[in-house]
Amino acid sequence: MKDTINLHDKEFEVFISKEEIDDINNELGNLINKDYEGKSPIILSILNGSFIFAADLVRTFNFPLTIEFVRYSSYEGTESTGKITKILGLKSDIEDKDLLIIEDIIDTGATLHRALKDLWSKKPRSIKVVSLLLKPDSLKHIVPVDYIGKSIPNDFVVGYGLDYDELGRDLPAIYKLKS
Repeated sequence: MKDTINLHDKEFEVFISKEEIDDINNELGNLINKDYEGKSPIILSILNGSFIFAADLVRTFNFPLTIEFVRYSSYEGTESTGKITKILGLKSDIEDKDLLIIEDIIDTGATLHRALKDLWSKKPRSIKVVSLLLKPDSLKHIVPVDYIGKSIPNDFVVGYGLDYDELGRDLPAIYKLKS
């Protein structure tokens, strides 16, 4: 694994190693397994960024589940536009079902705020949220997050599903913009 990488016009340095990500996934999986024992939730992965995290995380679960994907967009380059666009929607009926949302990162909270509003209108029994990363200093919306892998400063990060203008999602570690 390289200590630094270049994507487009920017240089990034290792911030969270693959080994630390694996440890986070196992810890989150243990917590979630306890809470969902005897249940069969619908897992809802918010694309594009959460697909790698979701794939690794669901493999730690020991309960029956179904998985769905939705897509919202709010980023352009390294900045959130503040405008949330729903691109791909939920197909399943979630009324009276337990729902676990998987997010890669909660930055301003705008995407999750919009998703929760959409989902609660469909009358699920419960909704819980797991996020690999949380930027508490960036939050502009108060959103409930039941499971947090790691809180980080307001640095721009890529890798492990996170991108910079669609590059870097395939990296096994998480890199931050080098100052």
